[in-house]
Amino acid sequence: MVRALDALVAERGTPQTIKVDNGSEFISKAMDRWAYEHGVELDFSRPGTPTDNAKVESFNGRFRQECLNEHWFLSLDDARSKIADWRHYYNESRPHSALQWATPAEFARQARKSASTDDATTPEISTSGRY
Repeated sequence: MVRALDALVAERGTPQTIKVDNGSEFISKAMDRWAYEHGVELDFSRPGTPTDNAKVESFNGRFRQECLNEHWFLSLDDARSKIADWRHYYNESRPHSALQWATPAEFARQARKSASTDDATTPEISTSGRY
């Protein structure tokens, strides 16, 4: 998990918070240390409450339905290859109704473009509660 997070941080930057469930990969000492060292808050969902992390649960369902249930994996390398192919399809080719029929990659590009435009034109606003 930590290696995957390091790769994501290198590509996209460090998030302030990561929403996680109570799976063993998220409650490990290695994960806790990684979050502390990177200044990232781990926001744990309540045990037995999948609605706390509905987007991830929805993705997990799609992954199981569209990838895991559709393939026989003959080896670890075969599994990695088929999962990588599905992930590319899911992010680059498959339109998503929740993203107004854009792919996640298209949606992310548009969000980055909008954010860079907003950063240049939006004044800084203090949220400290002091006037």
